Amino acid sequence: MENKINEIRTQAIAEIEASTDLKSLEEAKNKYLSRNSEFNNLKKGMKDLPNDKKPVIGSLLNKVSSELEKLVNEKFELFYIKELNERLLKEKIDVTLDGDYIPQGHVHPLTQTVNEIVEIFGHLGFSLIKPEFSPEVELEKYNFDLLNVPKEHPARDVQDTFYCENMPNVVLRSQTSNAQARQMMNSKPPIKIISPGRVYRNENVSARKNNLFHQIEGLYVDKNVTMGHLKGVLNEFIRLYFGSSRPTRFRSSFFPFTEPSVEIDVQCIMCQGKGCSVCSHTGWLEILGAGMVDPNVLRDVGIDPNVYSGFAFGTGVERLTMLKYAIDDIRLFFNDDVRFLKQF
Repeated sequence: MENKINEIRTQAIAEIEASTDLKSLEEAKNKYLSRNSEFNNLKKGMKDLPNDKKPVIGSLLNKVSSELEKLVNEKFELFYIKELNERLLKEKIDVTLDGDYIPQGHVHPLTQTVNEIVEIFGHLGFSLIKPEFSPEVELEKYNFDLLNVPKEHPARDVQDTFYCENMPNVVLRSQTSNAQARQMMNSKPPIKIISPGRVYRNENVSARKNNLFHQIEGLYVDKNVTMGHLKGVLNEFIRLYFGSSRPTRFRSSFFPFTEPSVEIDVQCIMCQGKGCSVCSHTGWLEILGAGMVDPNVLRDVGIDPNVYSGFAFGTGVERLTMLKYAIDDIRLFFNDDVRFLKQF
């Protein structure tokens, strides 16, 4: 058996050394070191040897087996390094070449507008409201009651507001003004905040209306706040947002939570006040609703209206974006059309 072992050893060493690549080396390894190899069969036949021969043959088999495994591993390492170097040489990259263009996403135009408005009012001293004071799923108490909205007001109808089916006093907020009430109930004047967010109205979707849109609400409460402060802040905002001072006009209006209330128009950016289809040939575009905080609202949230006064304003983000970029269909903001979005 010793002669047979040495014969197989000699053949195995010759074939391992003659291997020219990983494939031929793997074949030699399987031939001489696998379970079905002739060498392994010799190990199985040791049970038939005389007892005095078993230690000698067993030692020789282990020695040859270890020798062959070492040779295979060394040869494998050489082939692996050789193939790796060849592949690296073949696949090398010239880092001085221009890379492939990989399209990237864009910040949504509505998000851009919100960020720009928040930044402008930040320069004017307004802080961004805490998220917990501006929930989208709201109680009627904060969406209507504390904002001085009467029980019979049409805004409370299901034709205008989305109500929770199982909790009739819970709504999807219809304006960001709910943030006013929560902020004033949880802090003391002076209060100077800006509150952007999504709002919901039971509207038919069209080029000008959607049942989901975005608003930005502003609130300033302190001693001796006047309508003059409101006008100055909003005129400065309009100048910074549209890039230049533009004529504005304040028209008397009505909102339950402000008194007096006004709507603010800006000179049409399309026709410069001459009259066109965008402004219905009036020369003006409505962009904001505002007014002095109603004393009833201050009183209901625990602020003394004899000591403090304030103003509030709200505007639609979609409307401001459409005006600035001459967009004629609100649905474009929600269609996820890359051709539209990549323009911003």
